[in-house]
Amino acid sequence: MKDRELDRSLGFLLHDVSRLLRKRFDQRARSLGLTRAQYHLLAHLARNEGINQAGLAEILEIEPITLTRLVDRMEAGGWLERRADPGDRRARTLFLTDKARAVFRRMRMIASTLHDEALRGFTAEDRERLLDALARARGNLSELAGAGEAAAPGDGDADASAARSLGHSG
Repeated sequence: MKDRELDRSLGFLLHDVSRLLRKRFDQRARSLGLTRAQYHLLAHLARNEGINQAGLAEILEIEPITLTRLVDRMEAGGWLERRADPGDRRARTLFLTDKARAVFRRMRMIASTLHDEALRGFTAEDRERLLDALARARGNLSELAGAGEAAAPGDGDADASAARSLGHSG
């Protein structure tokens, strides 16, 4: 495959943009005193406050024991708190602290500035179309994953189709 084809590949473009956004965000957020895993947890917890640890581990796609260690450290640092789940006395739910909310607001400002830089030269309409298209692609893939559709390993037709959809020539 030629370099030009890779440069126009959906998979490679999404990966590279994501990698560059993470790298720039890390550089700018370093002063907040959080690791990427910690601010990733805060971002998802901000969207899902009151979730239990098992649910958050699933969202973050990490093992529950790994999340427990991370939550232990973040609770000790005053970033989040565990509360008893009123519906299940064995379970604990997670909530941000005021300290985490303040840092999360700063994280959002950093992200907003970074997004503006990444989309420099895009019209407001271009930005909306891009976000709509990516949301639609995510929905398509989520729908397929939810339906359990997956090609069997070595299924040549499915592999070729997937490669074409990612911008690879088959």
